[in-house]
Amino acid sequence: MPEQSTRTPQDEAKLSAVKRRIGRSSVIGAIFLMATSAIGPGFITQTATFTATMGASFAFAILVSVIVDIAVQLNVWRMITSSGKRAGVLANAAIPFSGHVIAVLVIIGGLAFNIGNIAGGGLGLNALLGIDAKIGGLITGALAIIVFLIKKAGRVMDIVLIVLGVGMIVMTVVVAIIAQPPIGDALRQTIVPDELNFATITTIIGGTVGGYITYSGAHRYLDSGLTGPEHAGPVMRAATNGVLITGVMRYVLFLAILGVVASGVVLDTTSATANPAAQAFGAVLGGTGLRVFGAILWAAALSSVIGAAYTSATFLSTFTKKIARGWALQLAVIAFIVVSLIVYLLIGTAPAAILVFVGGFNGLILPVGLTVFMYIGWFRRDLLGSRKYPTWLLVAGTLVTLLTWYMGIVSVGPIFAFLGVGA
Repeated sequence: MPEQSTRTPQDEAKLSAVKRRIGRSSVIGAIFLMATSAIGPGFITQTATFTATMGASFAFAILVSVIVDIAVQLNVWRMITSSGKRAGVLANAAIPFSGHVIAVLVIIGGLAFNIGNIAGGGLGLNALLGIDAKIGGLITGALAIIVFLIKKAGRVMDIVLIVLGVGMIVMTVVVAIIAQPPIGDALRQTIVPDELNFATITTIIGGTVGGYITYSGAHRYLDSGLTGPEHAGPVMRAATNGVLITGVMRYVLFLAILGVVASGVVLDTTSATANPAAQAFGAVLGGTGLRVFGAILWAAALSSVIGAAYTSATFLSTFTKKIARGWALQLAVIAFIVVSLIVYLLIGTAPAAILVFVGGFNGLILPVGLTVFMYIGWFRRDLLGSRKYPTWLLVAGTLVTLLTWYMGIVSVGPIFAFLGVGA
């Protein structure tokens, strides 16, 4: 005889409320995981460099990158959450072994990126507290590991990422206000730029939605339990919000740097030790500005370490279901961070050769994954739980896929150079 449930209607109502709260937390966490994964040390340096060299015209590149990012993330988030499968598993279901290829690319790229993220954390703490950069990197890696040692790691990760994300935006807004940028000119050139640089646009697209970043938020969203085609509306809103948070941070940082450049300060963007963002913050607030920059850089680095490690580890479920969730996933994330940290401590920083190699991988991961996802959208909608899928979204995704293949072709040269092919 089956056991009778001892739960009262009040118990069921409380349990339902808890599940909804956990679901909402995971959704917000997914939004900030995607956004803060994109806002790493490279993001900050890249934005400062392009603003220093292009001035207000860089605003148009930011706008285009946000539009492209939305097309990518809406497709990826909707397909992953509609199917209820992580990217590698879904890809394998559509094209055998394609998920394994994507997983290998993401894991290798994520590991190398994490070395740079930890190095950025070390530099951030050095600027903020004056401690040795290597010790700062060790502290950054250790804090990321502690997050995943806690029993409710997912909830803690969400809180940490939200605090870091909001903190970065608030500090940057303050600096932007003090810098007094020419907002009118910036708004005009957001729509009608004086200078158009296609290479810059493709570069920042790769930096904000390439590699593991493409899948970070969608994989976290799966933990909310709000999956299936019936949740497509909230999923698309969440994906859009994640991209907009990244875009706001980039635009505010752009305004802060633009205010410095417009005042006549010349930022160094070419020397081996160039750090245009640090110079700009220093120009606005002196020694305090350098410490604020250190805090922002460290927050960006720590959040990116967490995002890269979590997302890369979730791709291990492509090879074995044992690492799909729970403690097994937490241990995989910790192992990922530990390996990145050990490599960083051995080499001291991320060598230029590794960053070139990773940049090439970043350019390749995005079009490979998007091609598989576009194939699913056009020809394998049965994997998405419904035959209905917006044609406009597929058209936008296909056009972006063609653009990213161009980016990937440009990246092949650096990869061959790193491997010594054709030398």
